[in-house]
This record gives sequence, structure tokens and C-alpha cells, in this order.
Amino acid sequence: MRTELITIKTPTIPIDGAWHLPDGGTPVGAVLLFHGNTMNFYTGMARFLPPVLTKAGFACLAFNRRGHDVITTRNSRAAEGGAFQTTAEAIEDNRLAAEWLATKGFPAPVVIGHSNGGMLGTRHVVDHPHTPALILLSAGRGGKTSMNDGGRDGLGAGEKFPEIFAQATAEVKAGRPQELMFMPGWWYVISAESFLDRIETVPSTVGLAPQIKCPVLCIRGDKEPRDRYPAEEYAAAAGGPCKVEIVPNCDHFYNGCEDIVANHVASWLKTTLKLPG
Repeated sequence: MRTELITIKTPTIPIDGAWHLPDGGTPVGAVLLFHGNTMNFYTGMARFLPPVLTKAGFACLAFNRRGHDVITTRNSRAAEGGAFQTTAEAIEDNRLAAEWLATKGFPAPVVIGHSNGGMLGTRHVVDHPHTPALILLSAGRGGKTSMNDGGRDGLGAGEKFPEIFAQATAEVKAGRPQELMFMPGWWYVISAESFLDRIETVPSTVGLAPQIKCPVLCIRGDKEPRDRYPAEEYAAAAGGPCKVEIVPNCDHFYNGCEDIVANHVASWLKTTLKLPG
């Protein structure tokens, strides 16, 4: 494949990404890749899917949302990244990436989202009903419980949710919304504003399912908790055709199963979109 590093303007800091194209011929379509929480365009599925998808004829846009990584810097010492993300900003970033893709001649790309990117993907597809297909890779449940249901598996605030919620509320009331707070579990550090935002605004994957009419593929590893990554519940609620694949001996990040997941994705897209080969 051919890869070009690109930058997309936003109302604040720009977002960077990689534009992957097949080696030859006209692409059969395009794919938007939405990375997971605190990840980026050069790790995880945004890294291992493009070689397979471009071979199948797709152009792929993998890009950072402004909420990428945990904390990062750009061309100054000002901190940015996932610790400061808001849902509205993430939705806007996905929309701006879609608009960039439209300028390349692809106004209705396939959407593939991993984890938090999958939750955001459901919102994006509801807002863009001409999307031809959606692939949810271990999409989380989302909704208003997304910050306080991690006690069992040590994610997010975990059992310290009441304490961290009180701290975040106090910081925002004191006019310090960007104040950073530690969390006991992944993703470890978050701003007061972002913590409170996630309680109220994260899209509900299953709740939005009835509004999505395009074909959907849901993939989950068998090592992931079914209630946190509810592929089967999504399929039961889906407003259109939906297929579920549970990958054996597979974790949330598909370590060692990258080829299996990529082949599931590519073969399903070829069949669903009725592509040759």
C-alpha cells in the first residue's frame, strides 16, 4: 500500500493521520478507522487492518482524535490528549475526518471502530445514515454507566468512583476543569472535566443499535467480558442485519490474533458489499 501522512484542521488543535491507498487501480471504496480510547492511528487495528483492507481494494483513513494517547504534547509544552477528551470533541473529530474523506471522492465510507471508537462509531453512523457498513471491534457498552462499572475488572475509576466523582465535581466548581486526577485503572489519568463529561455523554452502543440500518459486523475476543463488550446484545437490538464473531483465545487488543480479525473484517466486507474476489 501507499501511505501519506495527513493533517485535518479542527476549531482548536489539528489532528494527524495516515491515508492508506492500494498500490494500484481505483479504490473500491473507503474506510474510516476510529481508534480506541487513548490509542492512536499507528497502533492496534488502525495499524494492522490497512495492509489487508488496501489489498482488498479499500482506501483507509486512520487518524488521531484530539483525545489520543493518555497525555501528549505537539509543538509546545502544552499538554493535550486523551486525559482531556470530551465526547462532543470526539464526535466532531470523526465528522471532520469524514468531511476530509469526502474531498477525496468518498462521501459514504465504511466505519470501523475499536472499543471507545466503536461506541463513537454508532453515534457517527446514526448521524450519517448513508454509511454502507459498520464494523464494531470490541465496542464497549457505553452510556451513563461507562465510568462507574469498572469495579469488577479494575478499569477507570473502579471502586474509587464516589471519591473521584466528588473530587472532579469540586475541581470543576472551583474553576479548574483541566485539573488532572489519577484513576486506579486504565486509562490512569483524566481531567476533572473529562471525567464528568464521560458520565453523561458517552454514546450507548446497544441503545443506538435500533437506529442503525446498515449491515453490521460485531467482533469480540473470547477473553473479553460479554457484559462490557455486548456484541450479542447489539445484534439482538440491531435495526438491520448483524453478524457476530467471537474470536477464540483473543484479548481486547487482539494480540496474536491480528490476522484472524483482519481476515474476518475483509471477507465480511467483500461479501456484504458484493465485491469481486
